[in-house]
Amino acid sequence: MKNESAAKSIKYILPFILVTSCFALWGFANDITNPMVKAFSKIFRMSVTDGSLVQVAFYGGYFAMAVPAALFIRRFSYKAGIMTGLALYAAGSLLFMPAMETGSYYPFLGAYFILTCGLSFLETSCNPYILSLGDRESATRRLNLAQSFNPIGSLAGMFVAMNFIQNRLNPMSTEERATLGEAEFEAVRDADLSILVEPYVIIGAVILVIFALFAFTKMPTEKGTHEKLNFSLSIKRLAAIKNYRNGVIAQFFYVGAQIMCWTFIIQYGTQLFTSQGMEEQSAEVLSQGYNIAAMVLFCCSRFICTYLLRFINPGRLLGIFSVAAACFTIGAIVFQNIYGLYSLVAVSACMSLMFPTIYGIALENVGEEAKLGAAGLIMAILGGSVLPPLQAMIIDMGEILGMPAVNISFILPLISFIVIFLYAKSVKGEVAK
Repeated sequence: MKNESAAKSIKYILPFILVTSCFALWGFANDITNPMVKAFSKIFRMSVTDGSLVQVAFYGGYFAMAVPAALFIRRFSYKAGIMTGLALYAAGSLLFMPAMETGSYYPFLGAYFILTCGLSFLETSCNPYILSLGDRESATRRLNLAQSFNPIGSLAGMFVAMNFIQNRLNPMSTEERATLGEAEFEAVRDADLSILVEPYVIIGAVILVIFALFAFTKMPTEKGTHEKLNFSLSIKRLAAIKNYRNGVIAQFFYVGAQIMCWTFIIQYGTQLFTSQGMEEQSAEVLSQGYNIAAMVLFCCSRFICTYLLRFINPGRLLGIFSVAAACFTIGAIVFQNIYGLYSLVAVSACMSLMFPTIYGIALENVGEEAKLGAAGLIMAILGGSVLPPLQAMIIDMGEILGMPAVNISFILPLISFIVIFLYAKSVKGEVAK
């Protein structure tokens, strides 16, 4: 029996490694993109609210493609879903070149949308596939391990954004750009866009190499493909499962909180440092450094949480970390100095286990509906499209009740962490016990 189990584990090693690499790839896409809200705002002389359309397009792609991806995967296979996702990811990245040639903002939004349609395929395929590659008892822990490589990709994305985009953009402030004549503005804009586009084209080429690796690698087959799907019946079954239904809601708020904390840390830090006399570009780059520190903390915490899940019930640990996240978010709202920024960085340590743990809990006991259930959880990523623009609108107010609006805006992540706590409290092994 032990020999059979060992042979099964060995069979899964290469597929696990390949699928786990996709977690790093979409982490890279997510976190090279977050600082682009500020970058596009400067390049095209737009408000923070207009710049946040990047997040609307980015996470809108997740929402739009999740159900089609689930239906595709159910008809074919997880491997086919992953390869389709990689193809769309590469296509969206490479479309940045023609978008740059137009000199317009909106073609970039189209490229982001196509790119994230690919990410939707990847996440809808990879998360449940990882859950299926081994014993059911260790599924949530296995998904946390695979998800631990997501922040490694995120760190790479942040590093590239800071050193190969933000640091190389024209150092003119937003105010200085507003005074440029049309010809001068276009020259500065085009130079900045050429810098911004380069990393996306390179990652597009890398994705094509990963696509080829999947094409020539035999992956374990899974049950449930080529089956007819009674869509309405499946939806009814999923909606009747309380852990799943509430899990979709919790995931919506989690993703919104994550994107708000990682996107607007740039605005938070920039406001803090410029109020102390620092130049805008230097403040932006320094703020991105704090964002990278937050991601390092997130990455380390995820490995620690994967270990802790061997001893602590997932629902209980989720509840503990959601309370801690809410407390640190209150610090980011209340403090108007460096301690507020430290508090915002610390939130990332608390967020580390949330996505895979909510995902794993929500998909417990859904049986044959796992693929469609995965689509619902990926559609919940729409939270990253809906909530950040609301926060951006608050930030654009400048000041509220004598406090910087950027501080007040973090009440939205605070509400999100409260929702996650309520979910953790409601699941099996609730934290109140």
